[in-house]
Amino acid sequence: MLSDYAPILVFLGICILFGAGVPLLSSVLGPRRPSPEKELPYESGIVPSISARRRFSVSFYVTAMLFIVFDVESIFLFPWATIVRQLRVFGVVEMGVFILVLLLGLVYIWAKGALRWD
Repeated sequence: MLSDYAPILVFLGICILFGAGVPLLSSVLGPRRPSPEKELPYESGIVPSISARRRFSVSFYVTAMLFIVFDVESIFLFPWATIVRQLRVFGVVEMGVFILVLLLGLVYIWAKGALRWD
């Protein structure tokens, strides 16, 4: 029974060694010649006027997450569109429910003010 899992354990061991070994080798063998010019972030040749470690507004992250959610959900419309004739009325009703749930979610986040950039 253990022999059935041997290939998986060997693969897991190789992955762990590789994951730990590459950063270790990079830090040991990599060149270290820091200079003030190399420490500057590359910004199209322009010297940065503010820190690159500034904080972003939470609205930025909320908008990004909402975009991803609605973008991924809209991807489900394409496979449905290819077989809508085979699904007939059932498929149209199911997709109507799906779109209604998305619309309700959009109305909710709009009412909560998640899309405002004040």
